[in-house]
Amino acid sequence: MFSKILIANRGEIAVRVIRACKEMGISTVAVFSEADKDALHVSLADESFCIGKALPKDSYLNINNIITAALVSKAEAIHPGYGFLAENAEFARICGENKIIFIGPKSETISSMGDKDMARKTMEKAGVPIIPGCELVESVEHAKKEAERIGFPLLIKARAGGGGRGIRLINTPDELENNYHSAVSEAQNAFNDGSVYMEKYLTEVKHIEMQVLADNFGNVVCLGERDCSMQRKNQKLIEESPSPFVSDELRQAMISMAIKASKAVDYRGAGTIECLCDKDGNFYFMEMNTRLQVEHPVTEMVTGIDLVKWQIRIAANVALDFSQDEIKFDGHAIECRVCAENPYMGFRPSAGKITMLHTPGGPWVRFDSAIYHGYFIPPFYDSMIGKLIVAARTRNEAIRKMKAALCELIIEGVEHNSDLQMDILACDEFDSGLHTTASLTRLLSDKGLNL
Repeated sequence: MFSKILIANRGEIAVRVIRACKEMGISTVAVFSEADKDALHVSLADESFCIGKALPKDSYLNINNIITAALVSKAEAIHPGYGFLAENAEFARICGENKIIFIGPKSETISSMGDKDMARKTMEKAGVPIIPGCELVESVEHAKKEAERIGFPLLIKARAGGGGRGIRLINTPDELENNYHSAVSEAQNAFNDGSVYMEKYLTEVKHIEMQVLADNFGNVVCLGERDCSMQRKNQKLIEESPSPFVSDELRQAMISMAIKASKAVDYRGAGTIECLCDKDGNFYFMEMNTRLQVEHPVTEMVTGIDLVKWQIRIAANVALDFSQDEIKFDGHAIECRVCAENPYMGFRPSAGKITMLHTPGGPWVRFDSAIYHGYFIPPFYDSMIGKLIVAARTRNEAIRKMKAALCELIIEGVEHNSDLQMDILACDEFDSGLHTTASLTRLLSDKGLNL
């Protein structure tokens, strides 16, 4: 097992990884930007290094500075968290060149799954159902020709990256040309890769993702599904496990698919197969996230398996000590992402000093965060400041528990989205469990708000 790990991230995920390391008796090294010198993960780690100025490109995306900090501190491994460099194949490769273990899959796997066009081809070859679409389009004329074959509505999607960037919904032929150029430009700026492909836009669908763990000895297990259908601009707001939509039969089919997909790319570590499911229970591969997901706690709550610890163990060449048959799902878990933004003012981000903080407590209530009383939320990073997770015996009980926890959560000094989360939990579509990726648009429209 490792004696020292560097966490190449910030915020709640850095705190989460540090917590797991402390429980495993592993020393930790934090890295931070100048804007994060007073951040919680810096004080919790055993050592810390400033790696640059506030902007991510100067710090948390600065591979040279992070590798230097790892070498100086003699860290044996690097945990990338999620976001930033977590799915950067070049970073994983450079870690290996410097004899530092990258806690994640091989760089080749990250590269092949990060290329969404290649991922589609790989999954199709492995017999995994994919959304109807086309390969990379080279021009507007090429896009128009493929669009006629695929049919409208459709999505233009960036080959690289994620987070909803480089994606455009096209409802009619007249919308294609401008949106094609817009998607290419955004993808080029965000990922330094303007390549795009197209696929059929499936409406009123469920966004279901399957959590996998794979060790270095050929063992792969799937820890069930998460329902991430409540989202805004492809960004998830509420996640839950198990999905109220997925039957036992569908779950087993998707578990088999996830294991098959993972073996097809010789996967190692924790990963997620993201799918879209239609109302008839047909599911289609969308993409594979080669990292820990933001919403991993709901899986931990219903399986009792610590995903971060298993990421570390697998990277240290420890074999999984449980089989697929031994995985049990107990109860229901829900996660709400708490973001420093005002949904009622166009989701305007909110930075500033937290003047009062009270977090909910009680059985099976968890608040993963890095904020504290007096902490100044900087304006340079993602707006998510915490994740509120609850678990209960049934979905109805979990919804009631989450409503109570949100009422108890007090964060003053900055604006945040807990009122919107309460509105979502109270809406009929979510309560029924039949909500889709289009549900939040309708809810916001009913309130006179825009996405």
